[in-house]
Amino acid sequence: MFKKIKEQYILMAPPGLWLLIFFIVPLIIVLGYSFSKGNAMGGVEPVFTLRNYWDVFDEMYLFIILRSFWYAFITTVLTLAIAFPMAYYMAFASEKMKMIIMLMIILPFWTNFLIRMYAIMTLLGKSGLINTALMGTGIISEPLLMMNNTFGMYVGFIYWNLPFMVLPIFSSLDRMDLSQLEASMDLGATKNQTFLRITLPYALPGLVAGIIFTFIPTLGNFVIPEFLGGTDNIMIGNVITTQYLKARNWPFGSSLSMVLMFVVMVFISLYIRYFDPSKNKNLVNF
Repeated sequence: MFKKIKEQYILMAPPGLWLLIFFIVPLIIVLGYSFSKGNAMGGVEPVFTLRNYWDVFDEMYLFIILRSFWYAFITTVLTLAIAFPMAYYMAFASEKMKMIIMLMIILPFWTNFLIRMYAIMTLLGKSGLINTALMGTGIISEPLLMMNNTFGMYVGFIYWNLPFMVLPIFSSLDRMDLSQLEASMDLGATKNQTFLRITLPYALPGLVAGIIFTFIPTLGNFVIPEFLGGTDNIMIGNVITTQYLKARNWPFGSSLSMVLMFVVMVFISLYIRYFDPSKNKNLVNF
């Protein structure tokens, strides 16, 4: 028994050391900065203060935080509306078709994220492929404004998040016992009843995981709003980046980061508490 425990500690040592150095220690540093005071030279003075957290709830920053939540929520809903039918189709498709769709989903990951953003800009720009094609066919007479606005930002977010929503839902549906669907139909249940009582409970763990994997990264993203959203659609991630790289106010940027981290921890805790498959083995009886 003691030998087994010792082996477990040995196996956990490398990842534990990695998490300690590259996650816990930086997190402690950021937490310490959030209670410190910045100076005019861009440095950090080790003076305990709650001023940074008080400034987070300034009207301007509070509006940006709430807007970031709204953008993340709308992005999650739109991504889910596209991803769920795709994952549902994959779950019932042939093995060959599953592999083809899976390849199409993960293929963009083989390319750098910034390159993919520039590709989106090439598609959506005033002289991009979409506007050129529409004007060439006479459908429109002047270019559509699809960049530097909310529309362009949502397109970028959905494009970025779609694989993270599709794959967890597909993973849950792919394990579904098809005999339960057949039994439901044989017993006279309608398609809607079968979906609500069998398909949806099976998909729920993956669905919740996909929502978390979409909502949380979108909430803190700063690249897509910078490239596609324009100056009128900055999010909390852009504010944090500005505080660190331009304003050189690391304490305030750290306080914003810790508030965002707290929100992330709340979502993850709720997921573990209510939707962790390992603790909800009877979830299909929902």
